[in-house]
Amino acid sequence: MHTRLIRQFLAVAETQNFRKAAERLHMAQPPLSVAIKRMEEDLGGPLFIRERRGVRLTALGEAILRDARQIAFHVDQLRQAATSASTGLAGTLSVGFVGSATYSLLPRALPMFREHYPLISLELRERTTTQILREIEAGQLDLGLVRFPVFEPTNLALVPVEPDTLILALSVHHPLARRRHLKLRELADEPFLMYSAAAAQNLRGQVMLACQMEGFTPKVVQEAVQIQTIVSLVECAMGVALVPSVCSRHNIPGVVFKTLASPSENLDIALAVVTRPETESLTAARLRGLLIELGAGNTPTSCGCMMTPRL
Repeated sequence: MHTRLIRQFLAVAETQNFRKAAERLHMAQPPLSVAIKRMEEDLGGPLFIRERRGVRLTALGEAILRDARQIAFHVDQLRQAATSASTGLAGTLSVGFVGSATYSLLPRALPMFREHYPLISLELRERTTTQILREIEAGQLDLGLVRFPVFEPTNLALVPVEPDTLILALSVHHPLARRRHLKLRELADEPFLMYSAAAAQNLRGQVMLACQMEGFTPKVVQEAVQIQTIVSLVECAMGVALVPSVCSRHNIPGVVFKTLASPSENLDIALAVVTRPETESLTAARLRGLLIELGAGNTPTSCGCMMTPRL
């Protein structure tokens, strides 16, 4: 049964008059009468009792009235959901993010996004940069926030949105903790806490590159996946580490953070938003736009550029 017939039935039931129902539906009365008759034949009995001043529902009509209203309501809801989804105003958006995105960028972006797009449901999944890239390529994530630069080949679109720099993290008890100025090359003999080669190769690659540009390869004594774990190991005096400066916003009593006097281009990093342009949904585009807007004026890369890996 077509939903149009249900709406026509409801119009007659609510107005109790074929002429008024036809006016509400913006149609002529004879076609409306024919439609109701067709519906009555389909359901096996009369729906209305015709009287001099109008009509009233039969027992059959009363029996189907509630269900007819529910059907009409759910059809309206379905159309609204479809319209919202097609315009990027509703739906589900799966977002992968590296842990350090929770220090500043996500706390700023998520409340704004929820305020502007309350009908979009976010599925947030913490991952490493490598995992995020792979899951976006596989269609398992819609959008990601990753560490930039990316050292592995990818055809995904990467746009830096939160510039940052690598700084030194060391224990408060370390002999260098009281030094006001430090150069990266002075850490050549220090035990390094390093990001996992298997799970966090991009940030590891950036640290390795920065050290090699200063003429040494760091002596790795322990590996970890998450930046928070690296910082905790620094607090335990197990070694030193290079971490994103955004980490220093959280006071950790046993750790000292120091800016290094080294060429800035060797230490420059960023958080970047990553999507797959050929399959990007409108909902993903809306979040990407917000993230780029938050980073406007702070990033060297224009909106929507395809970034290539820096090796």
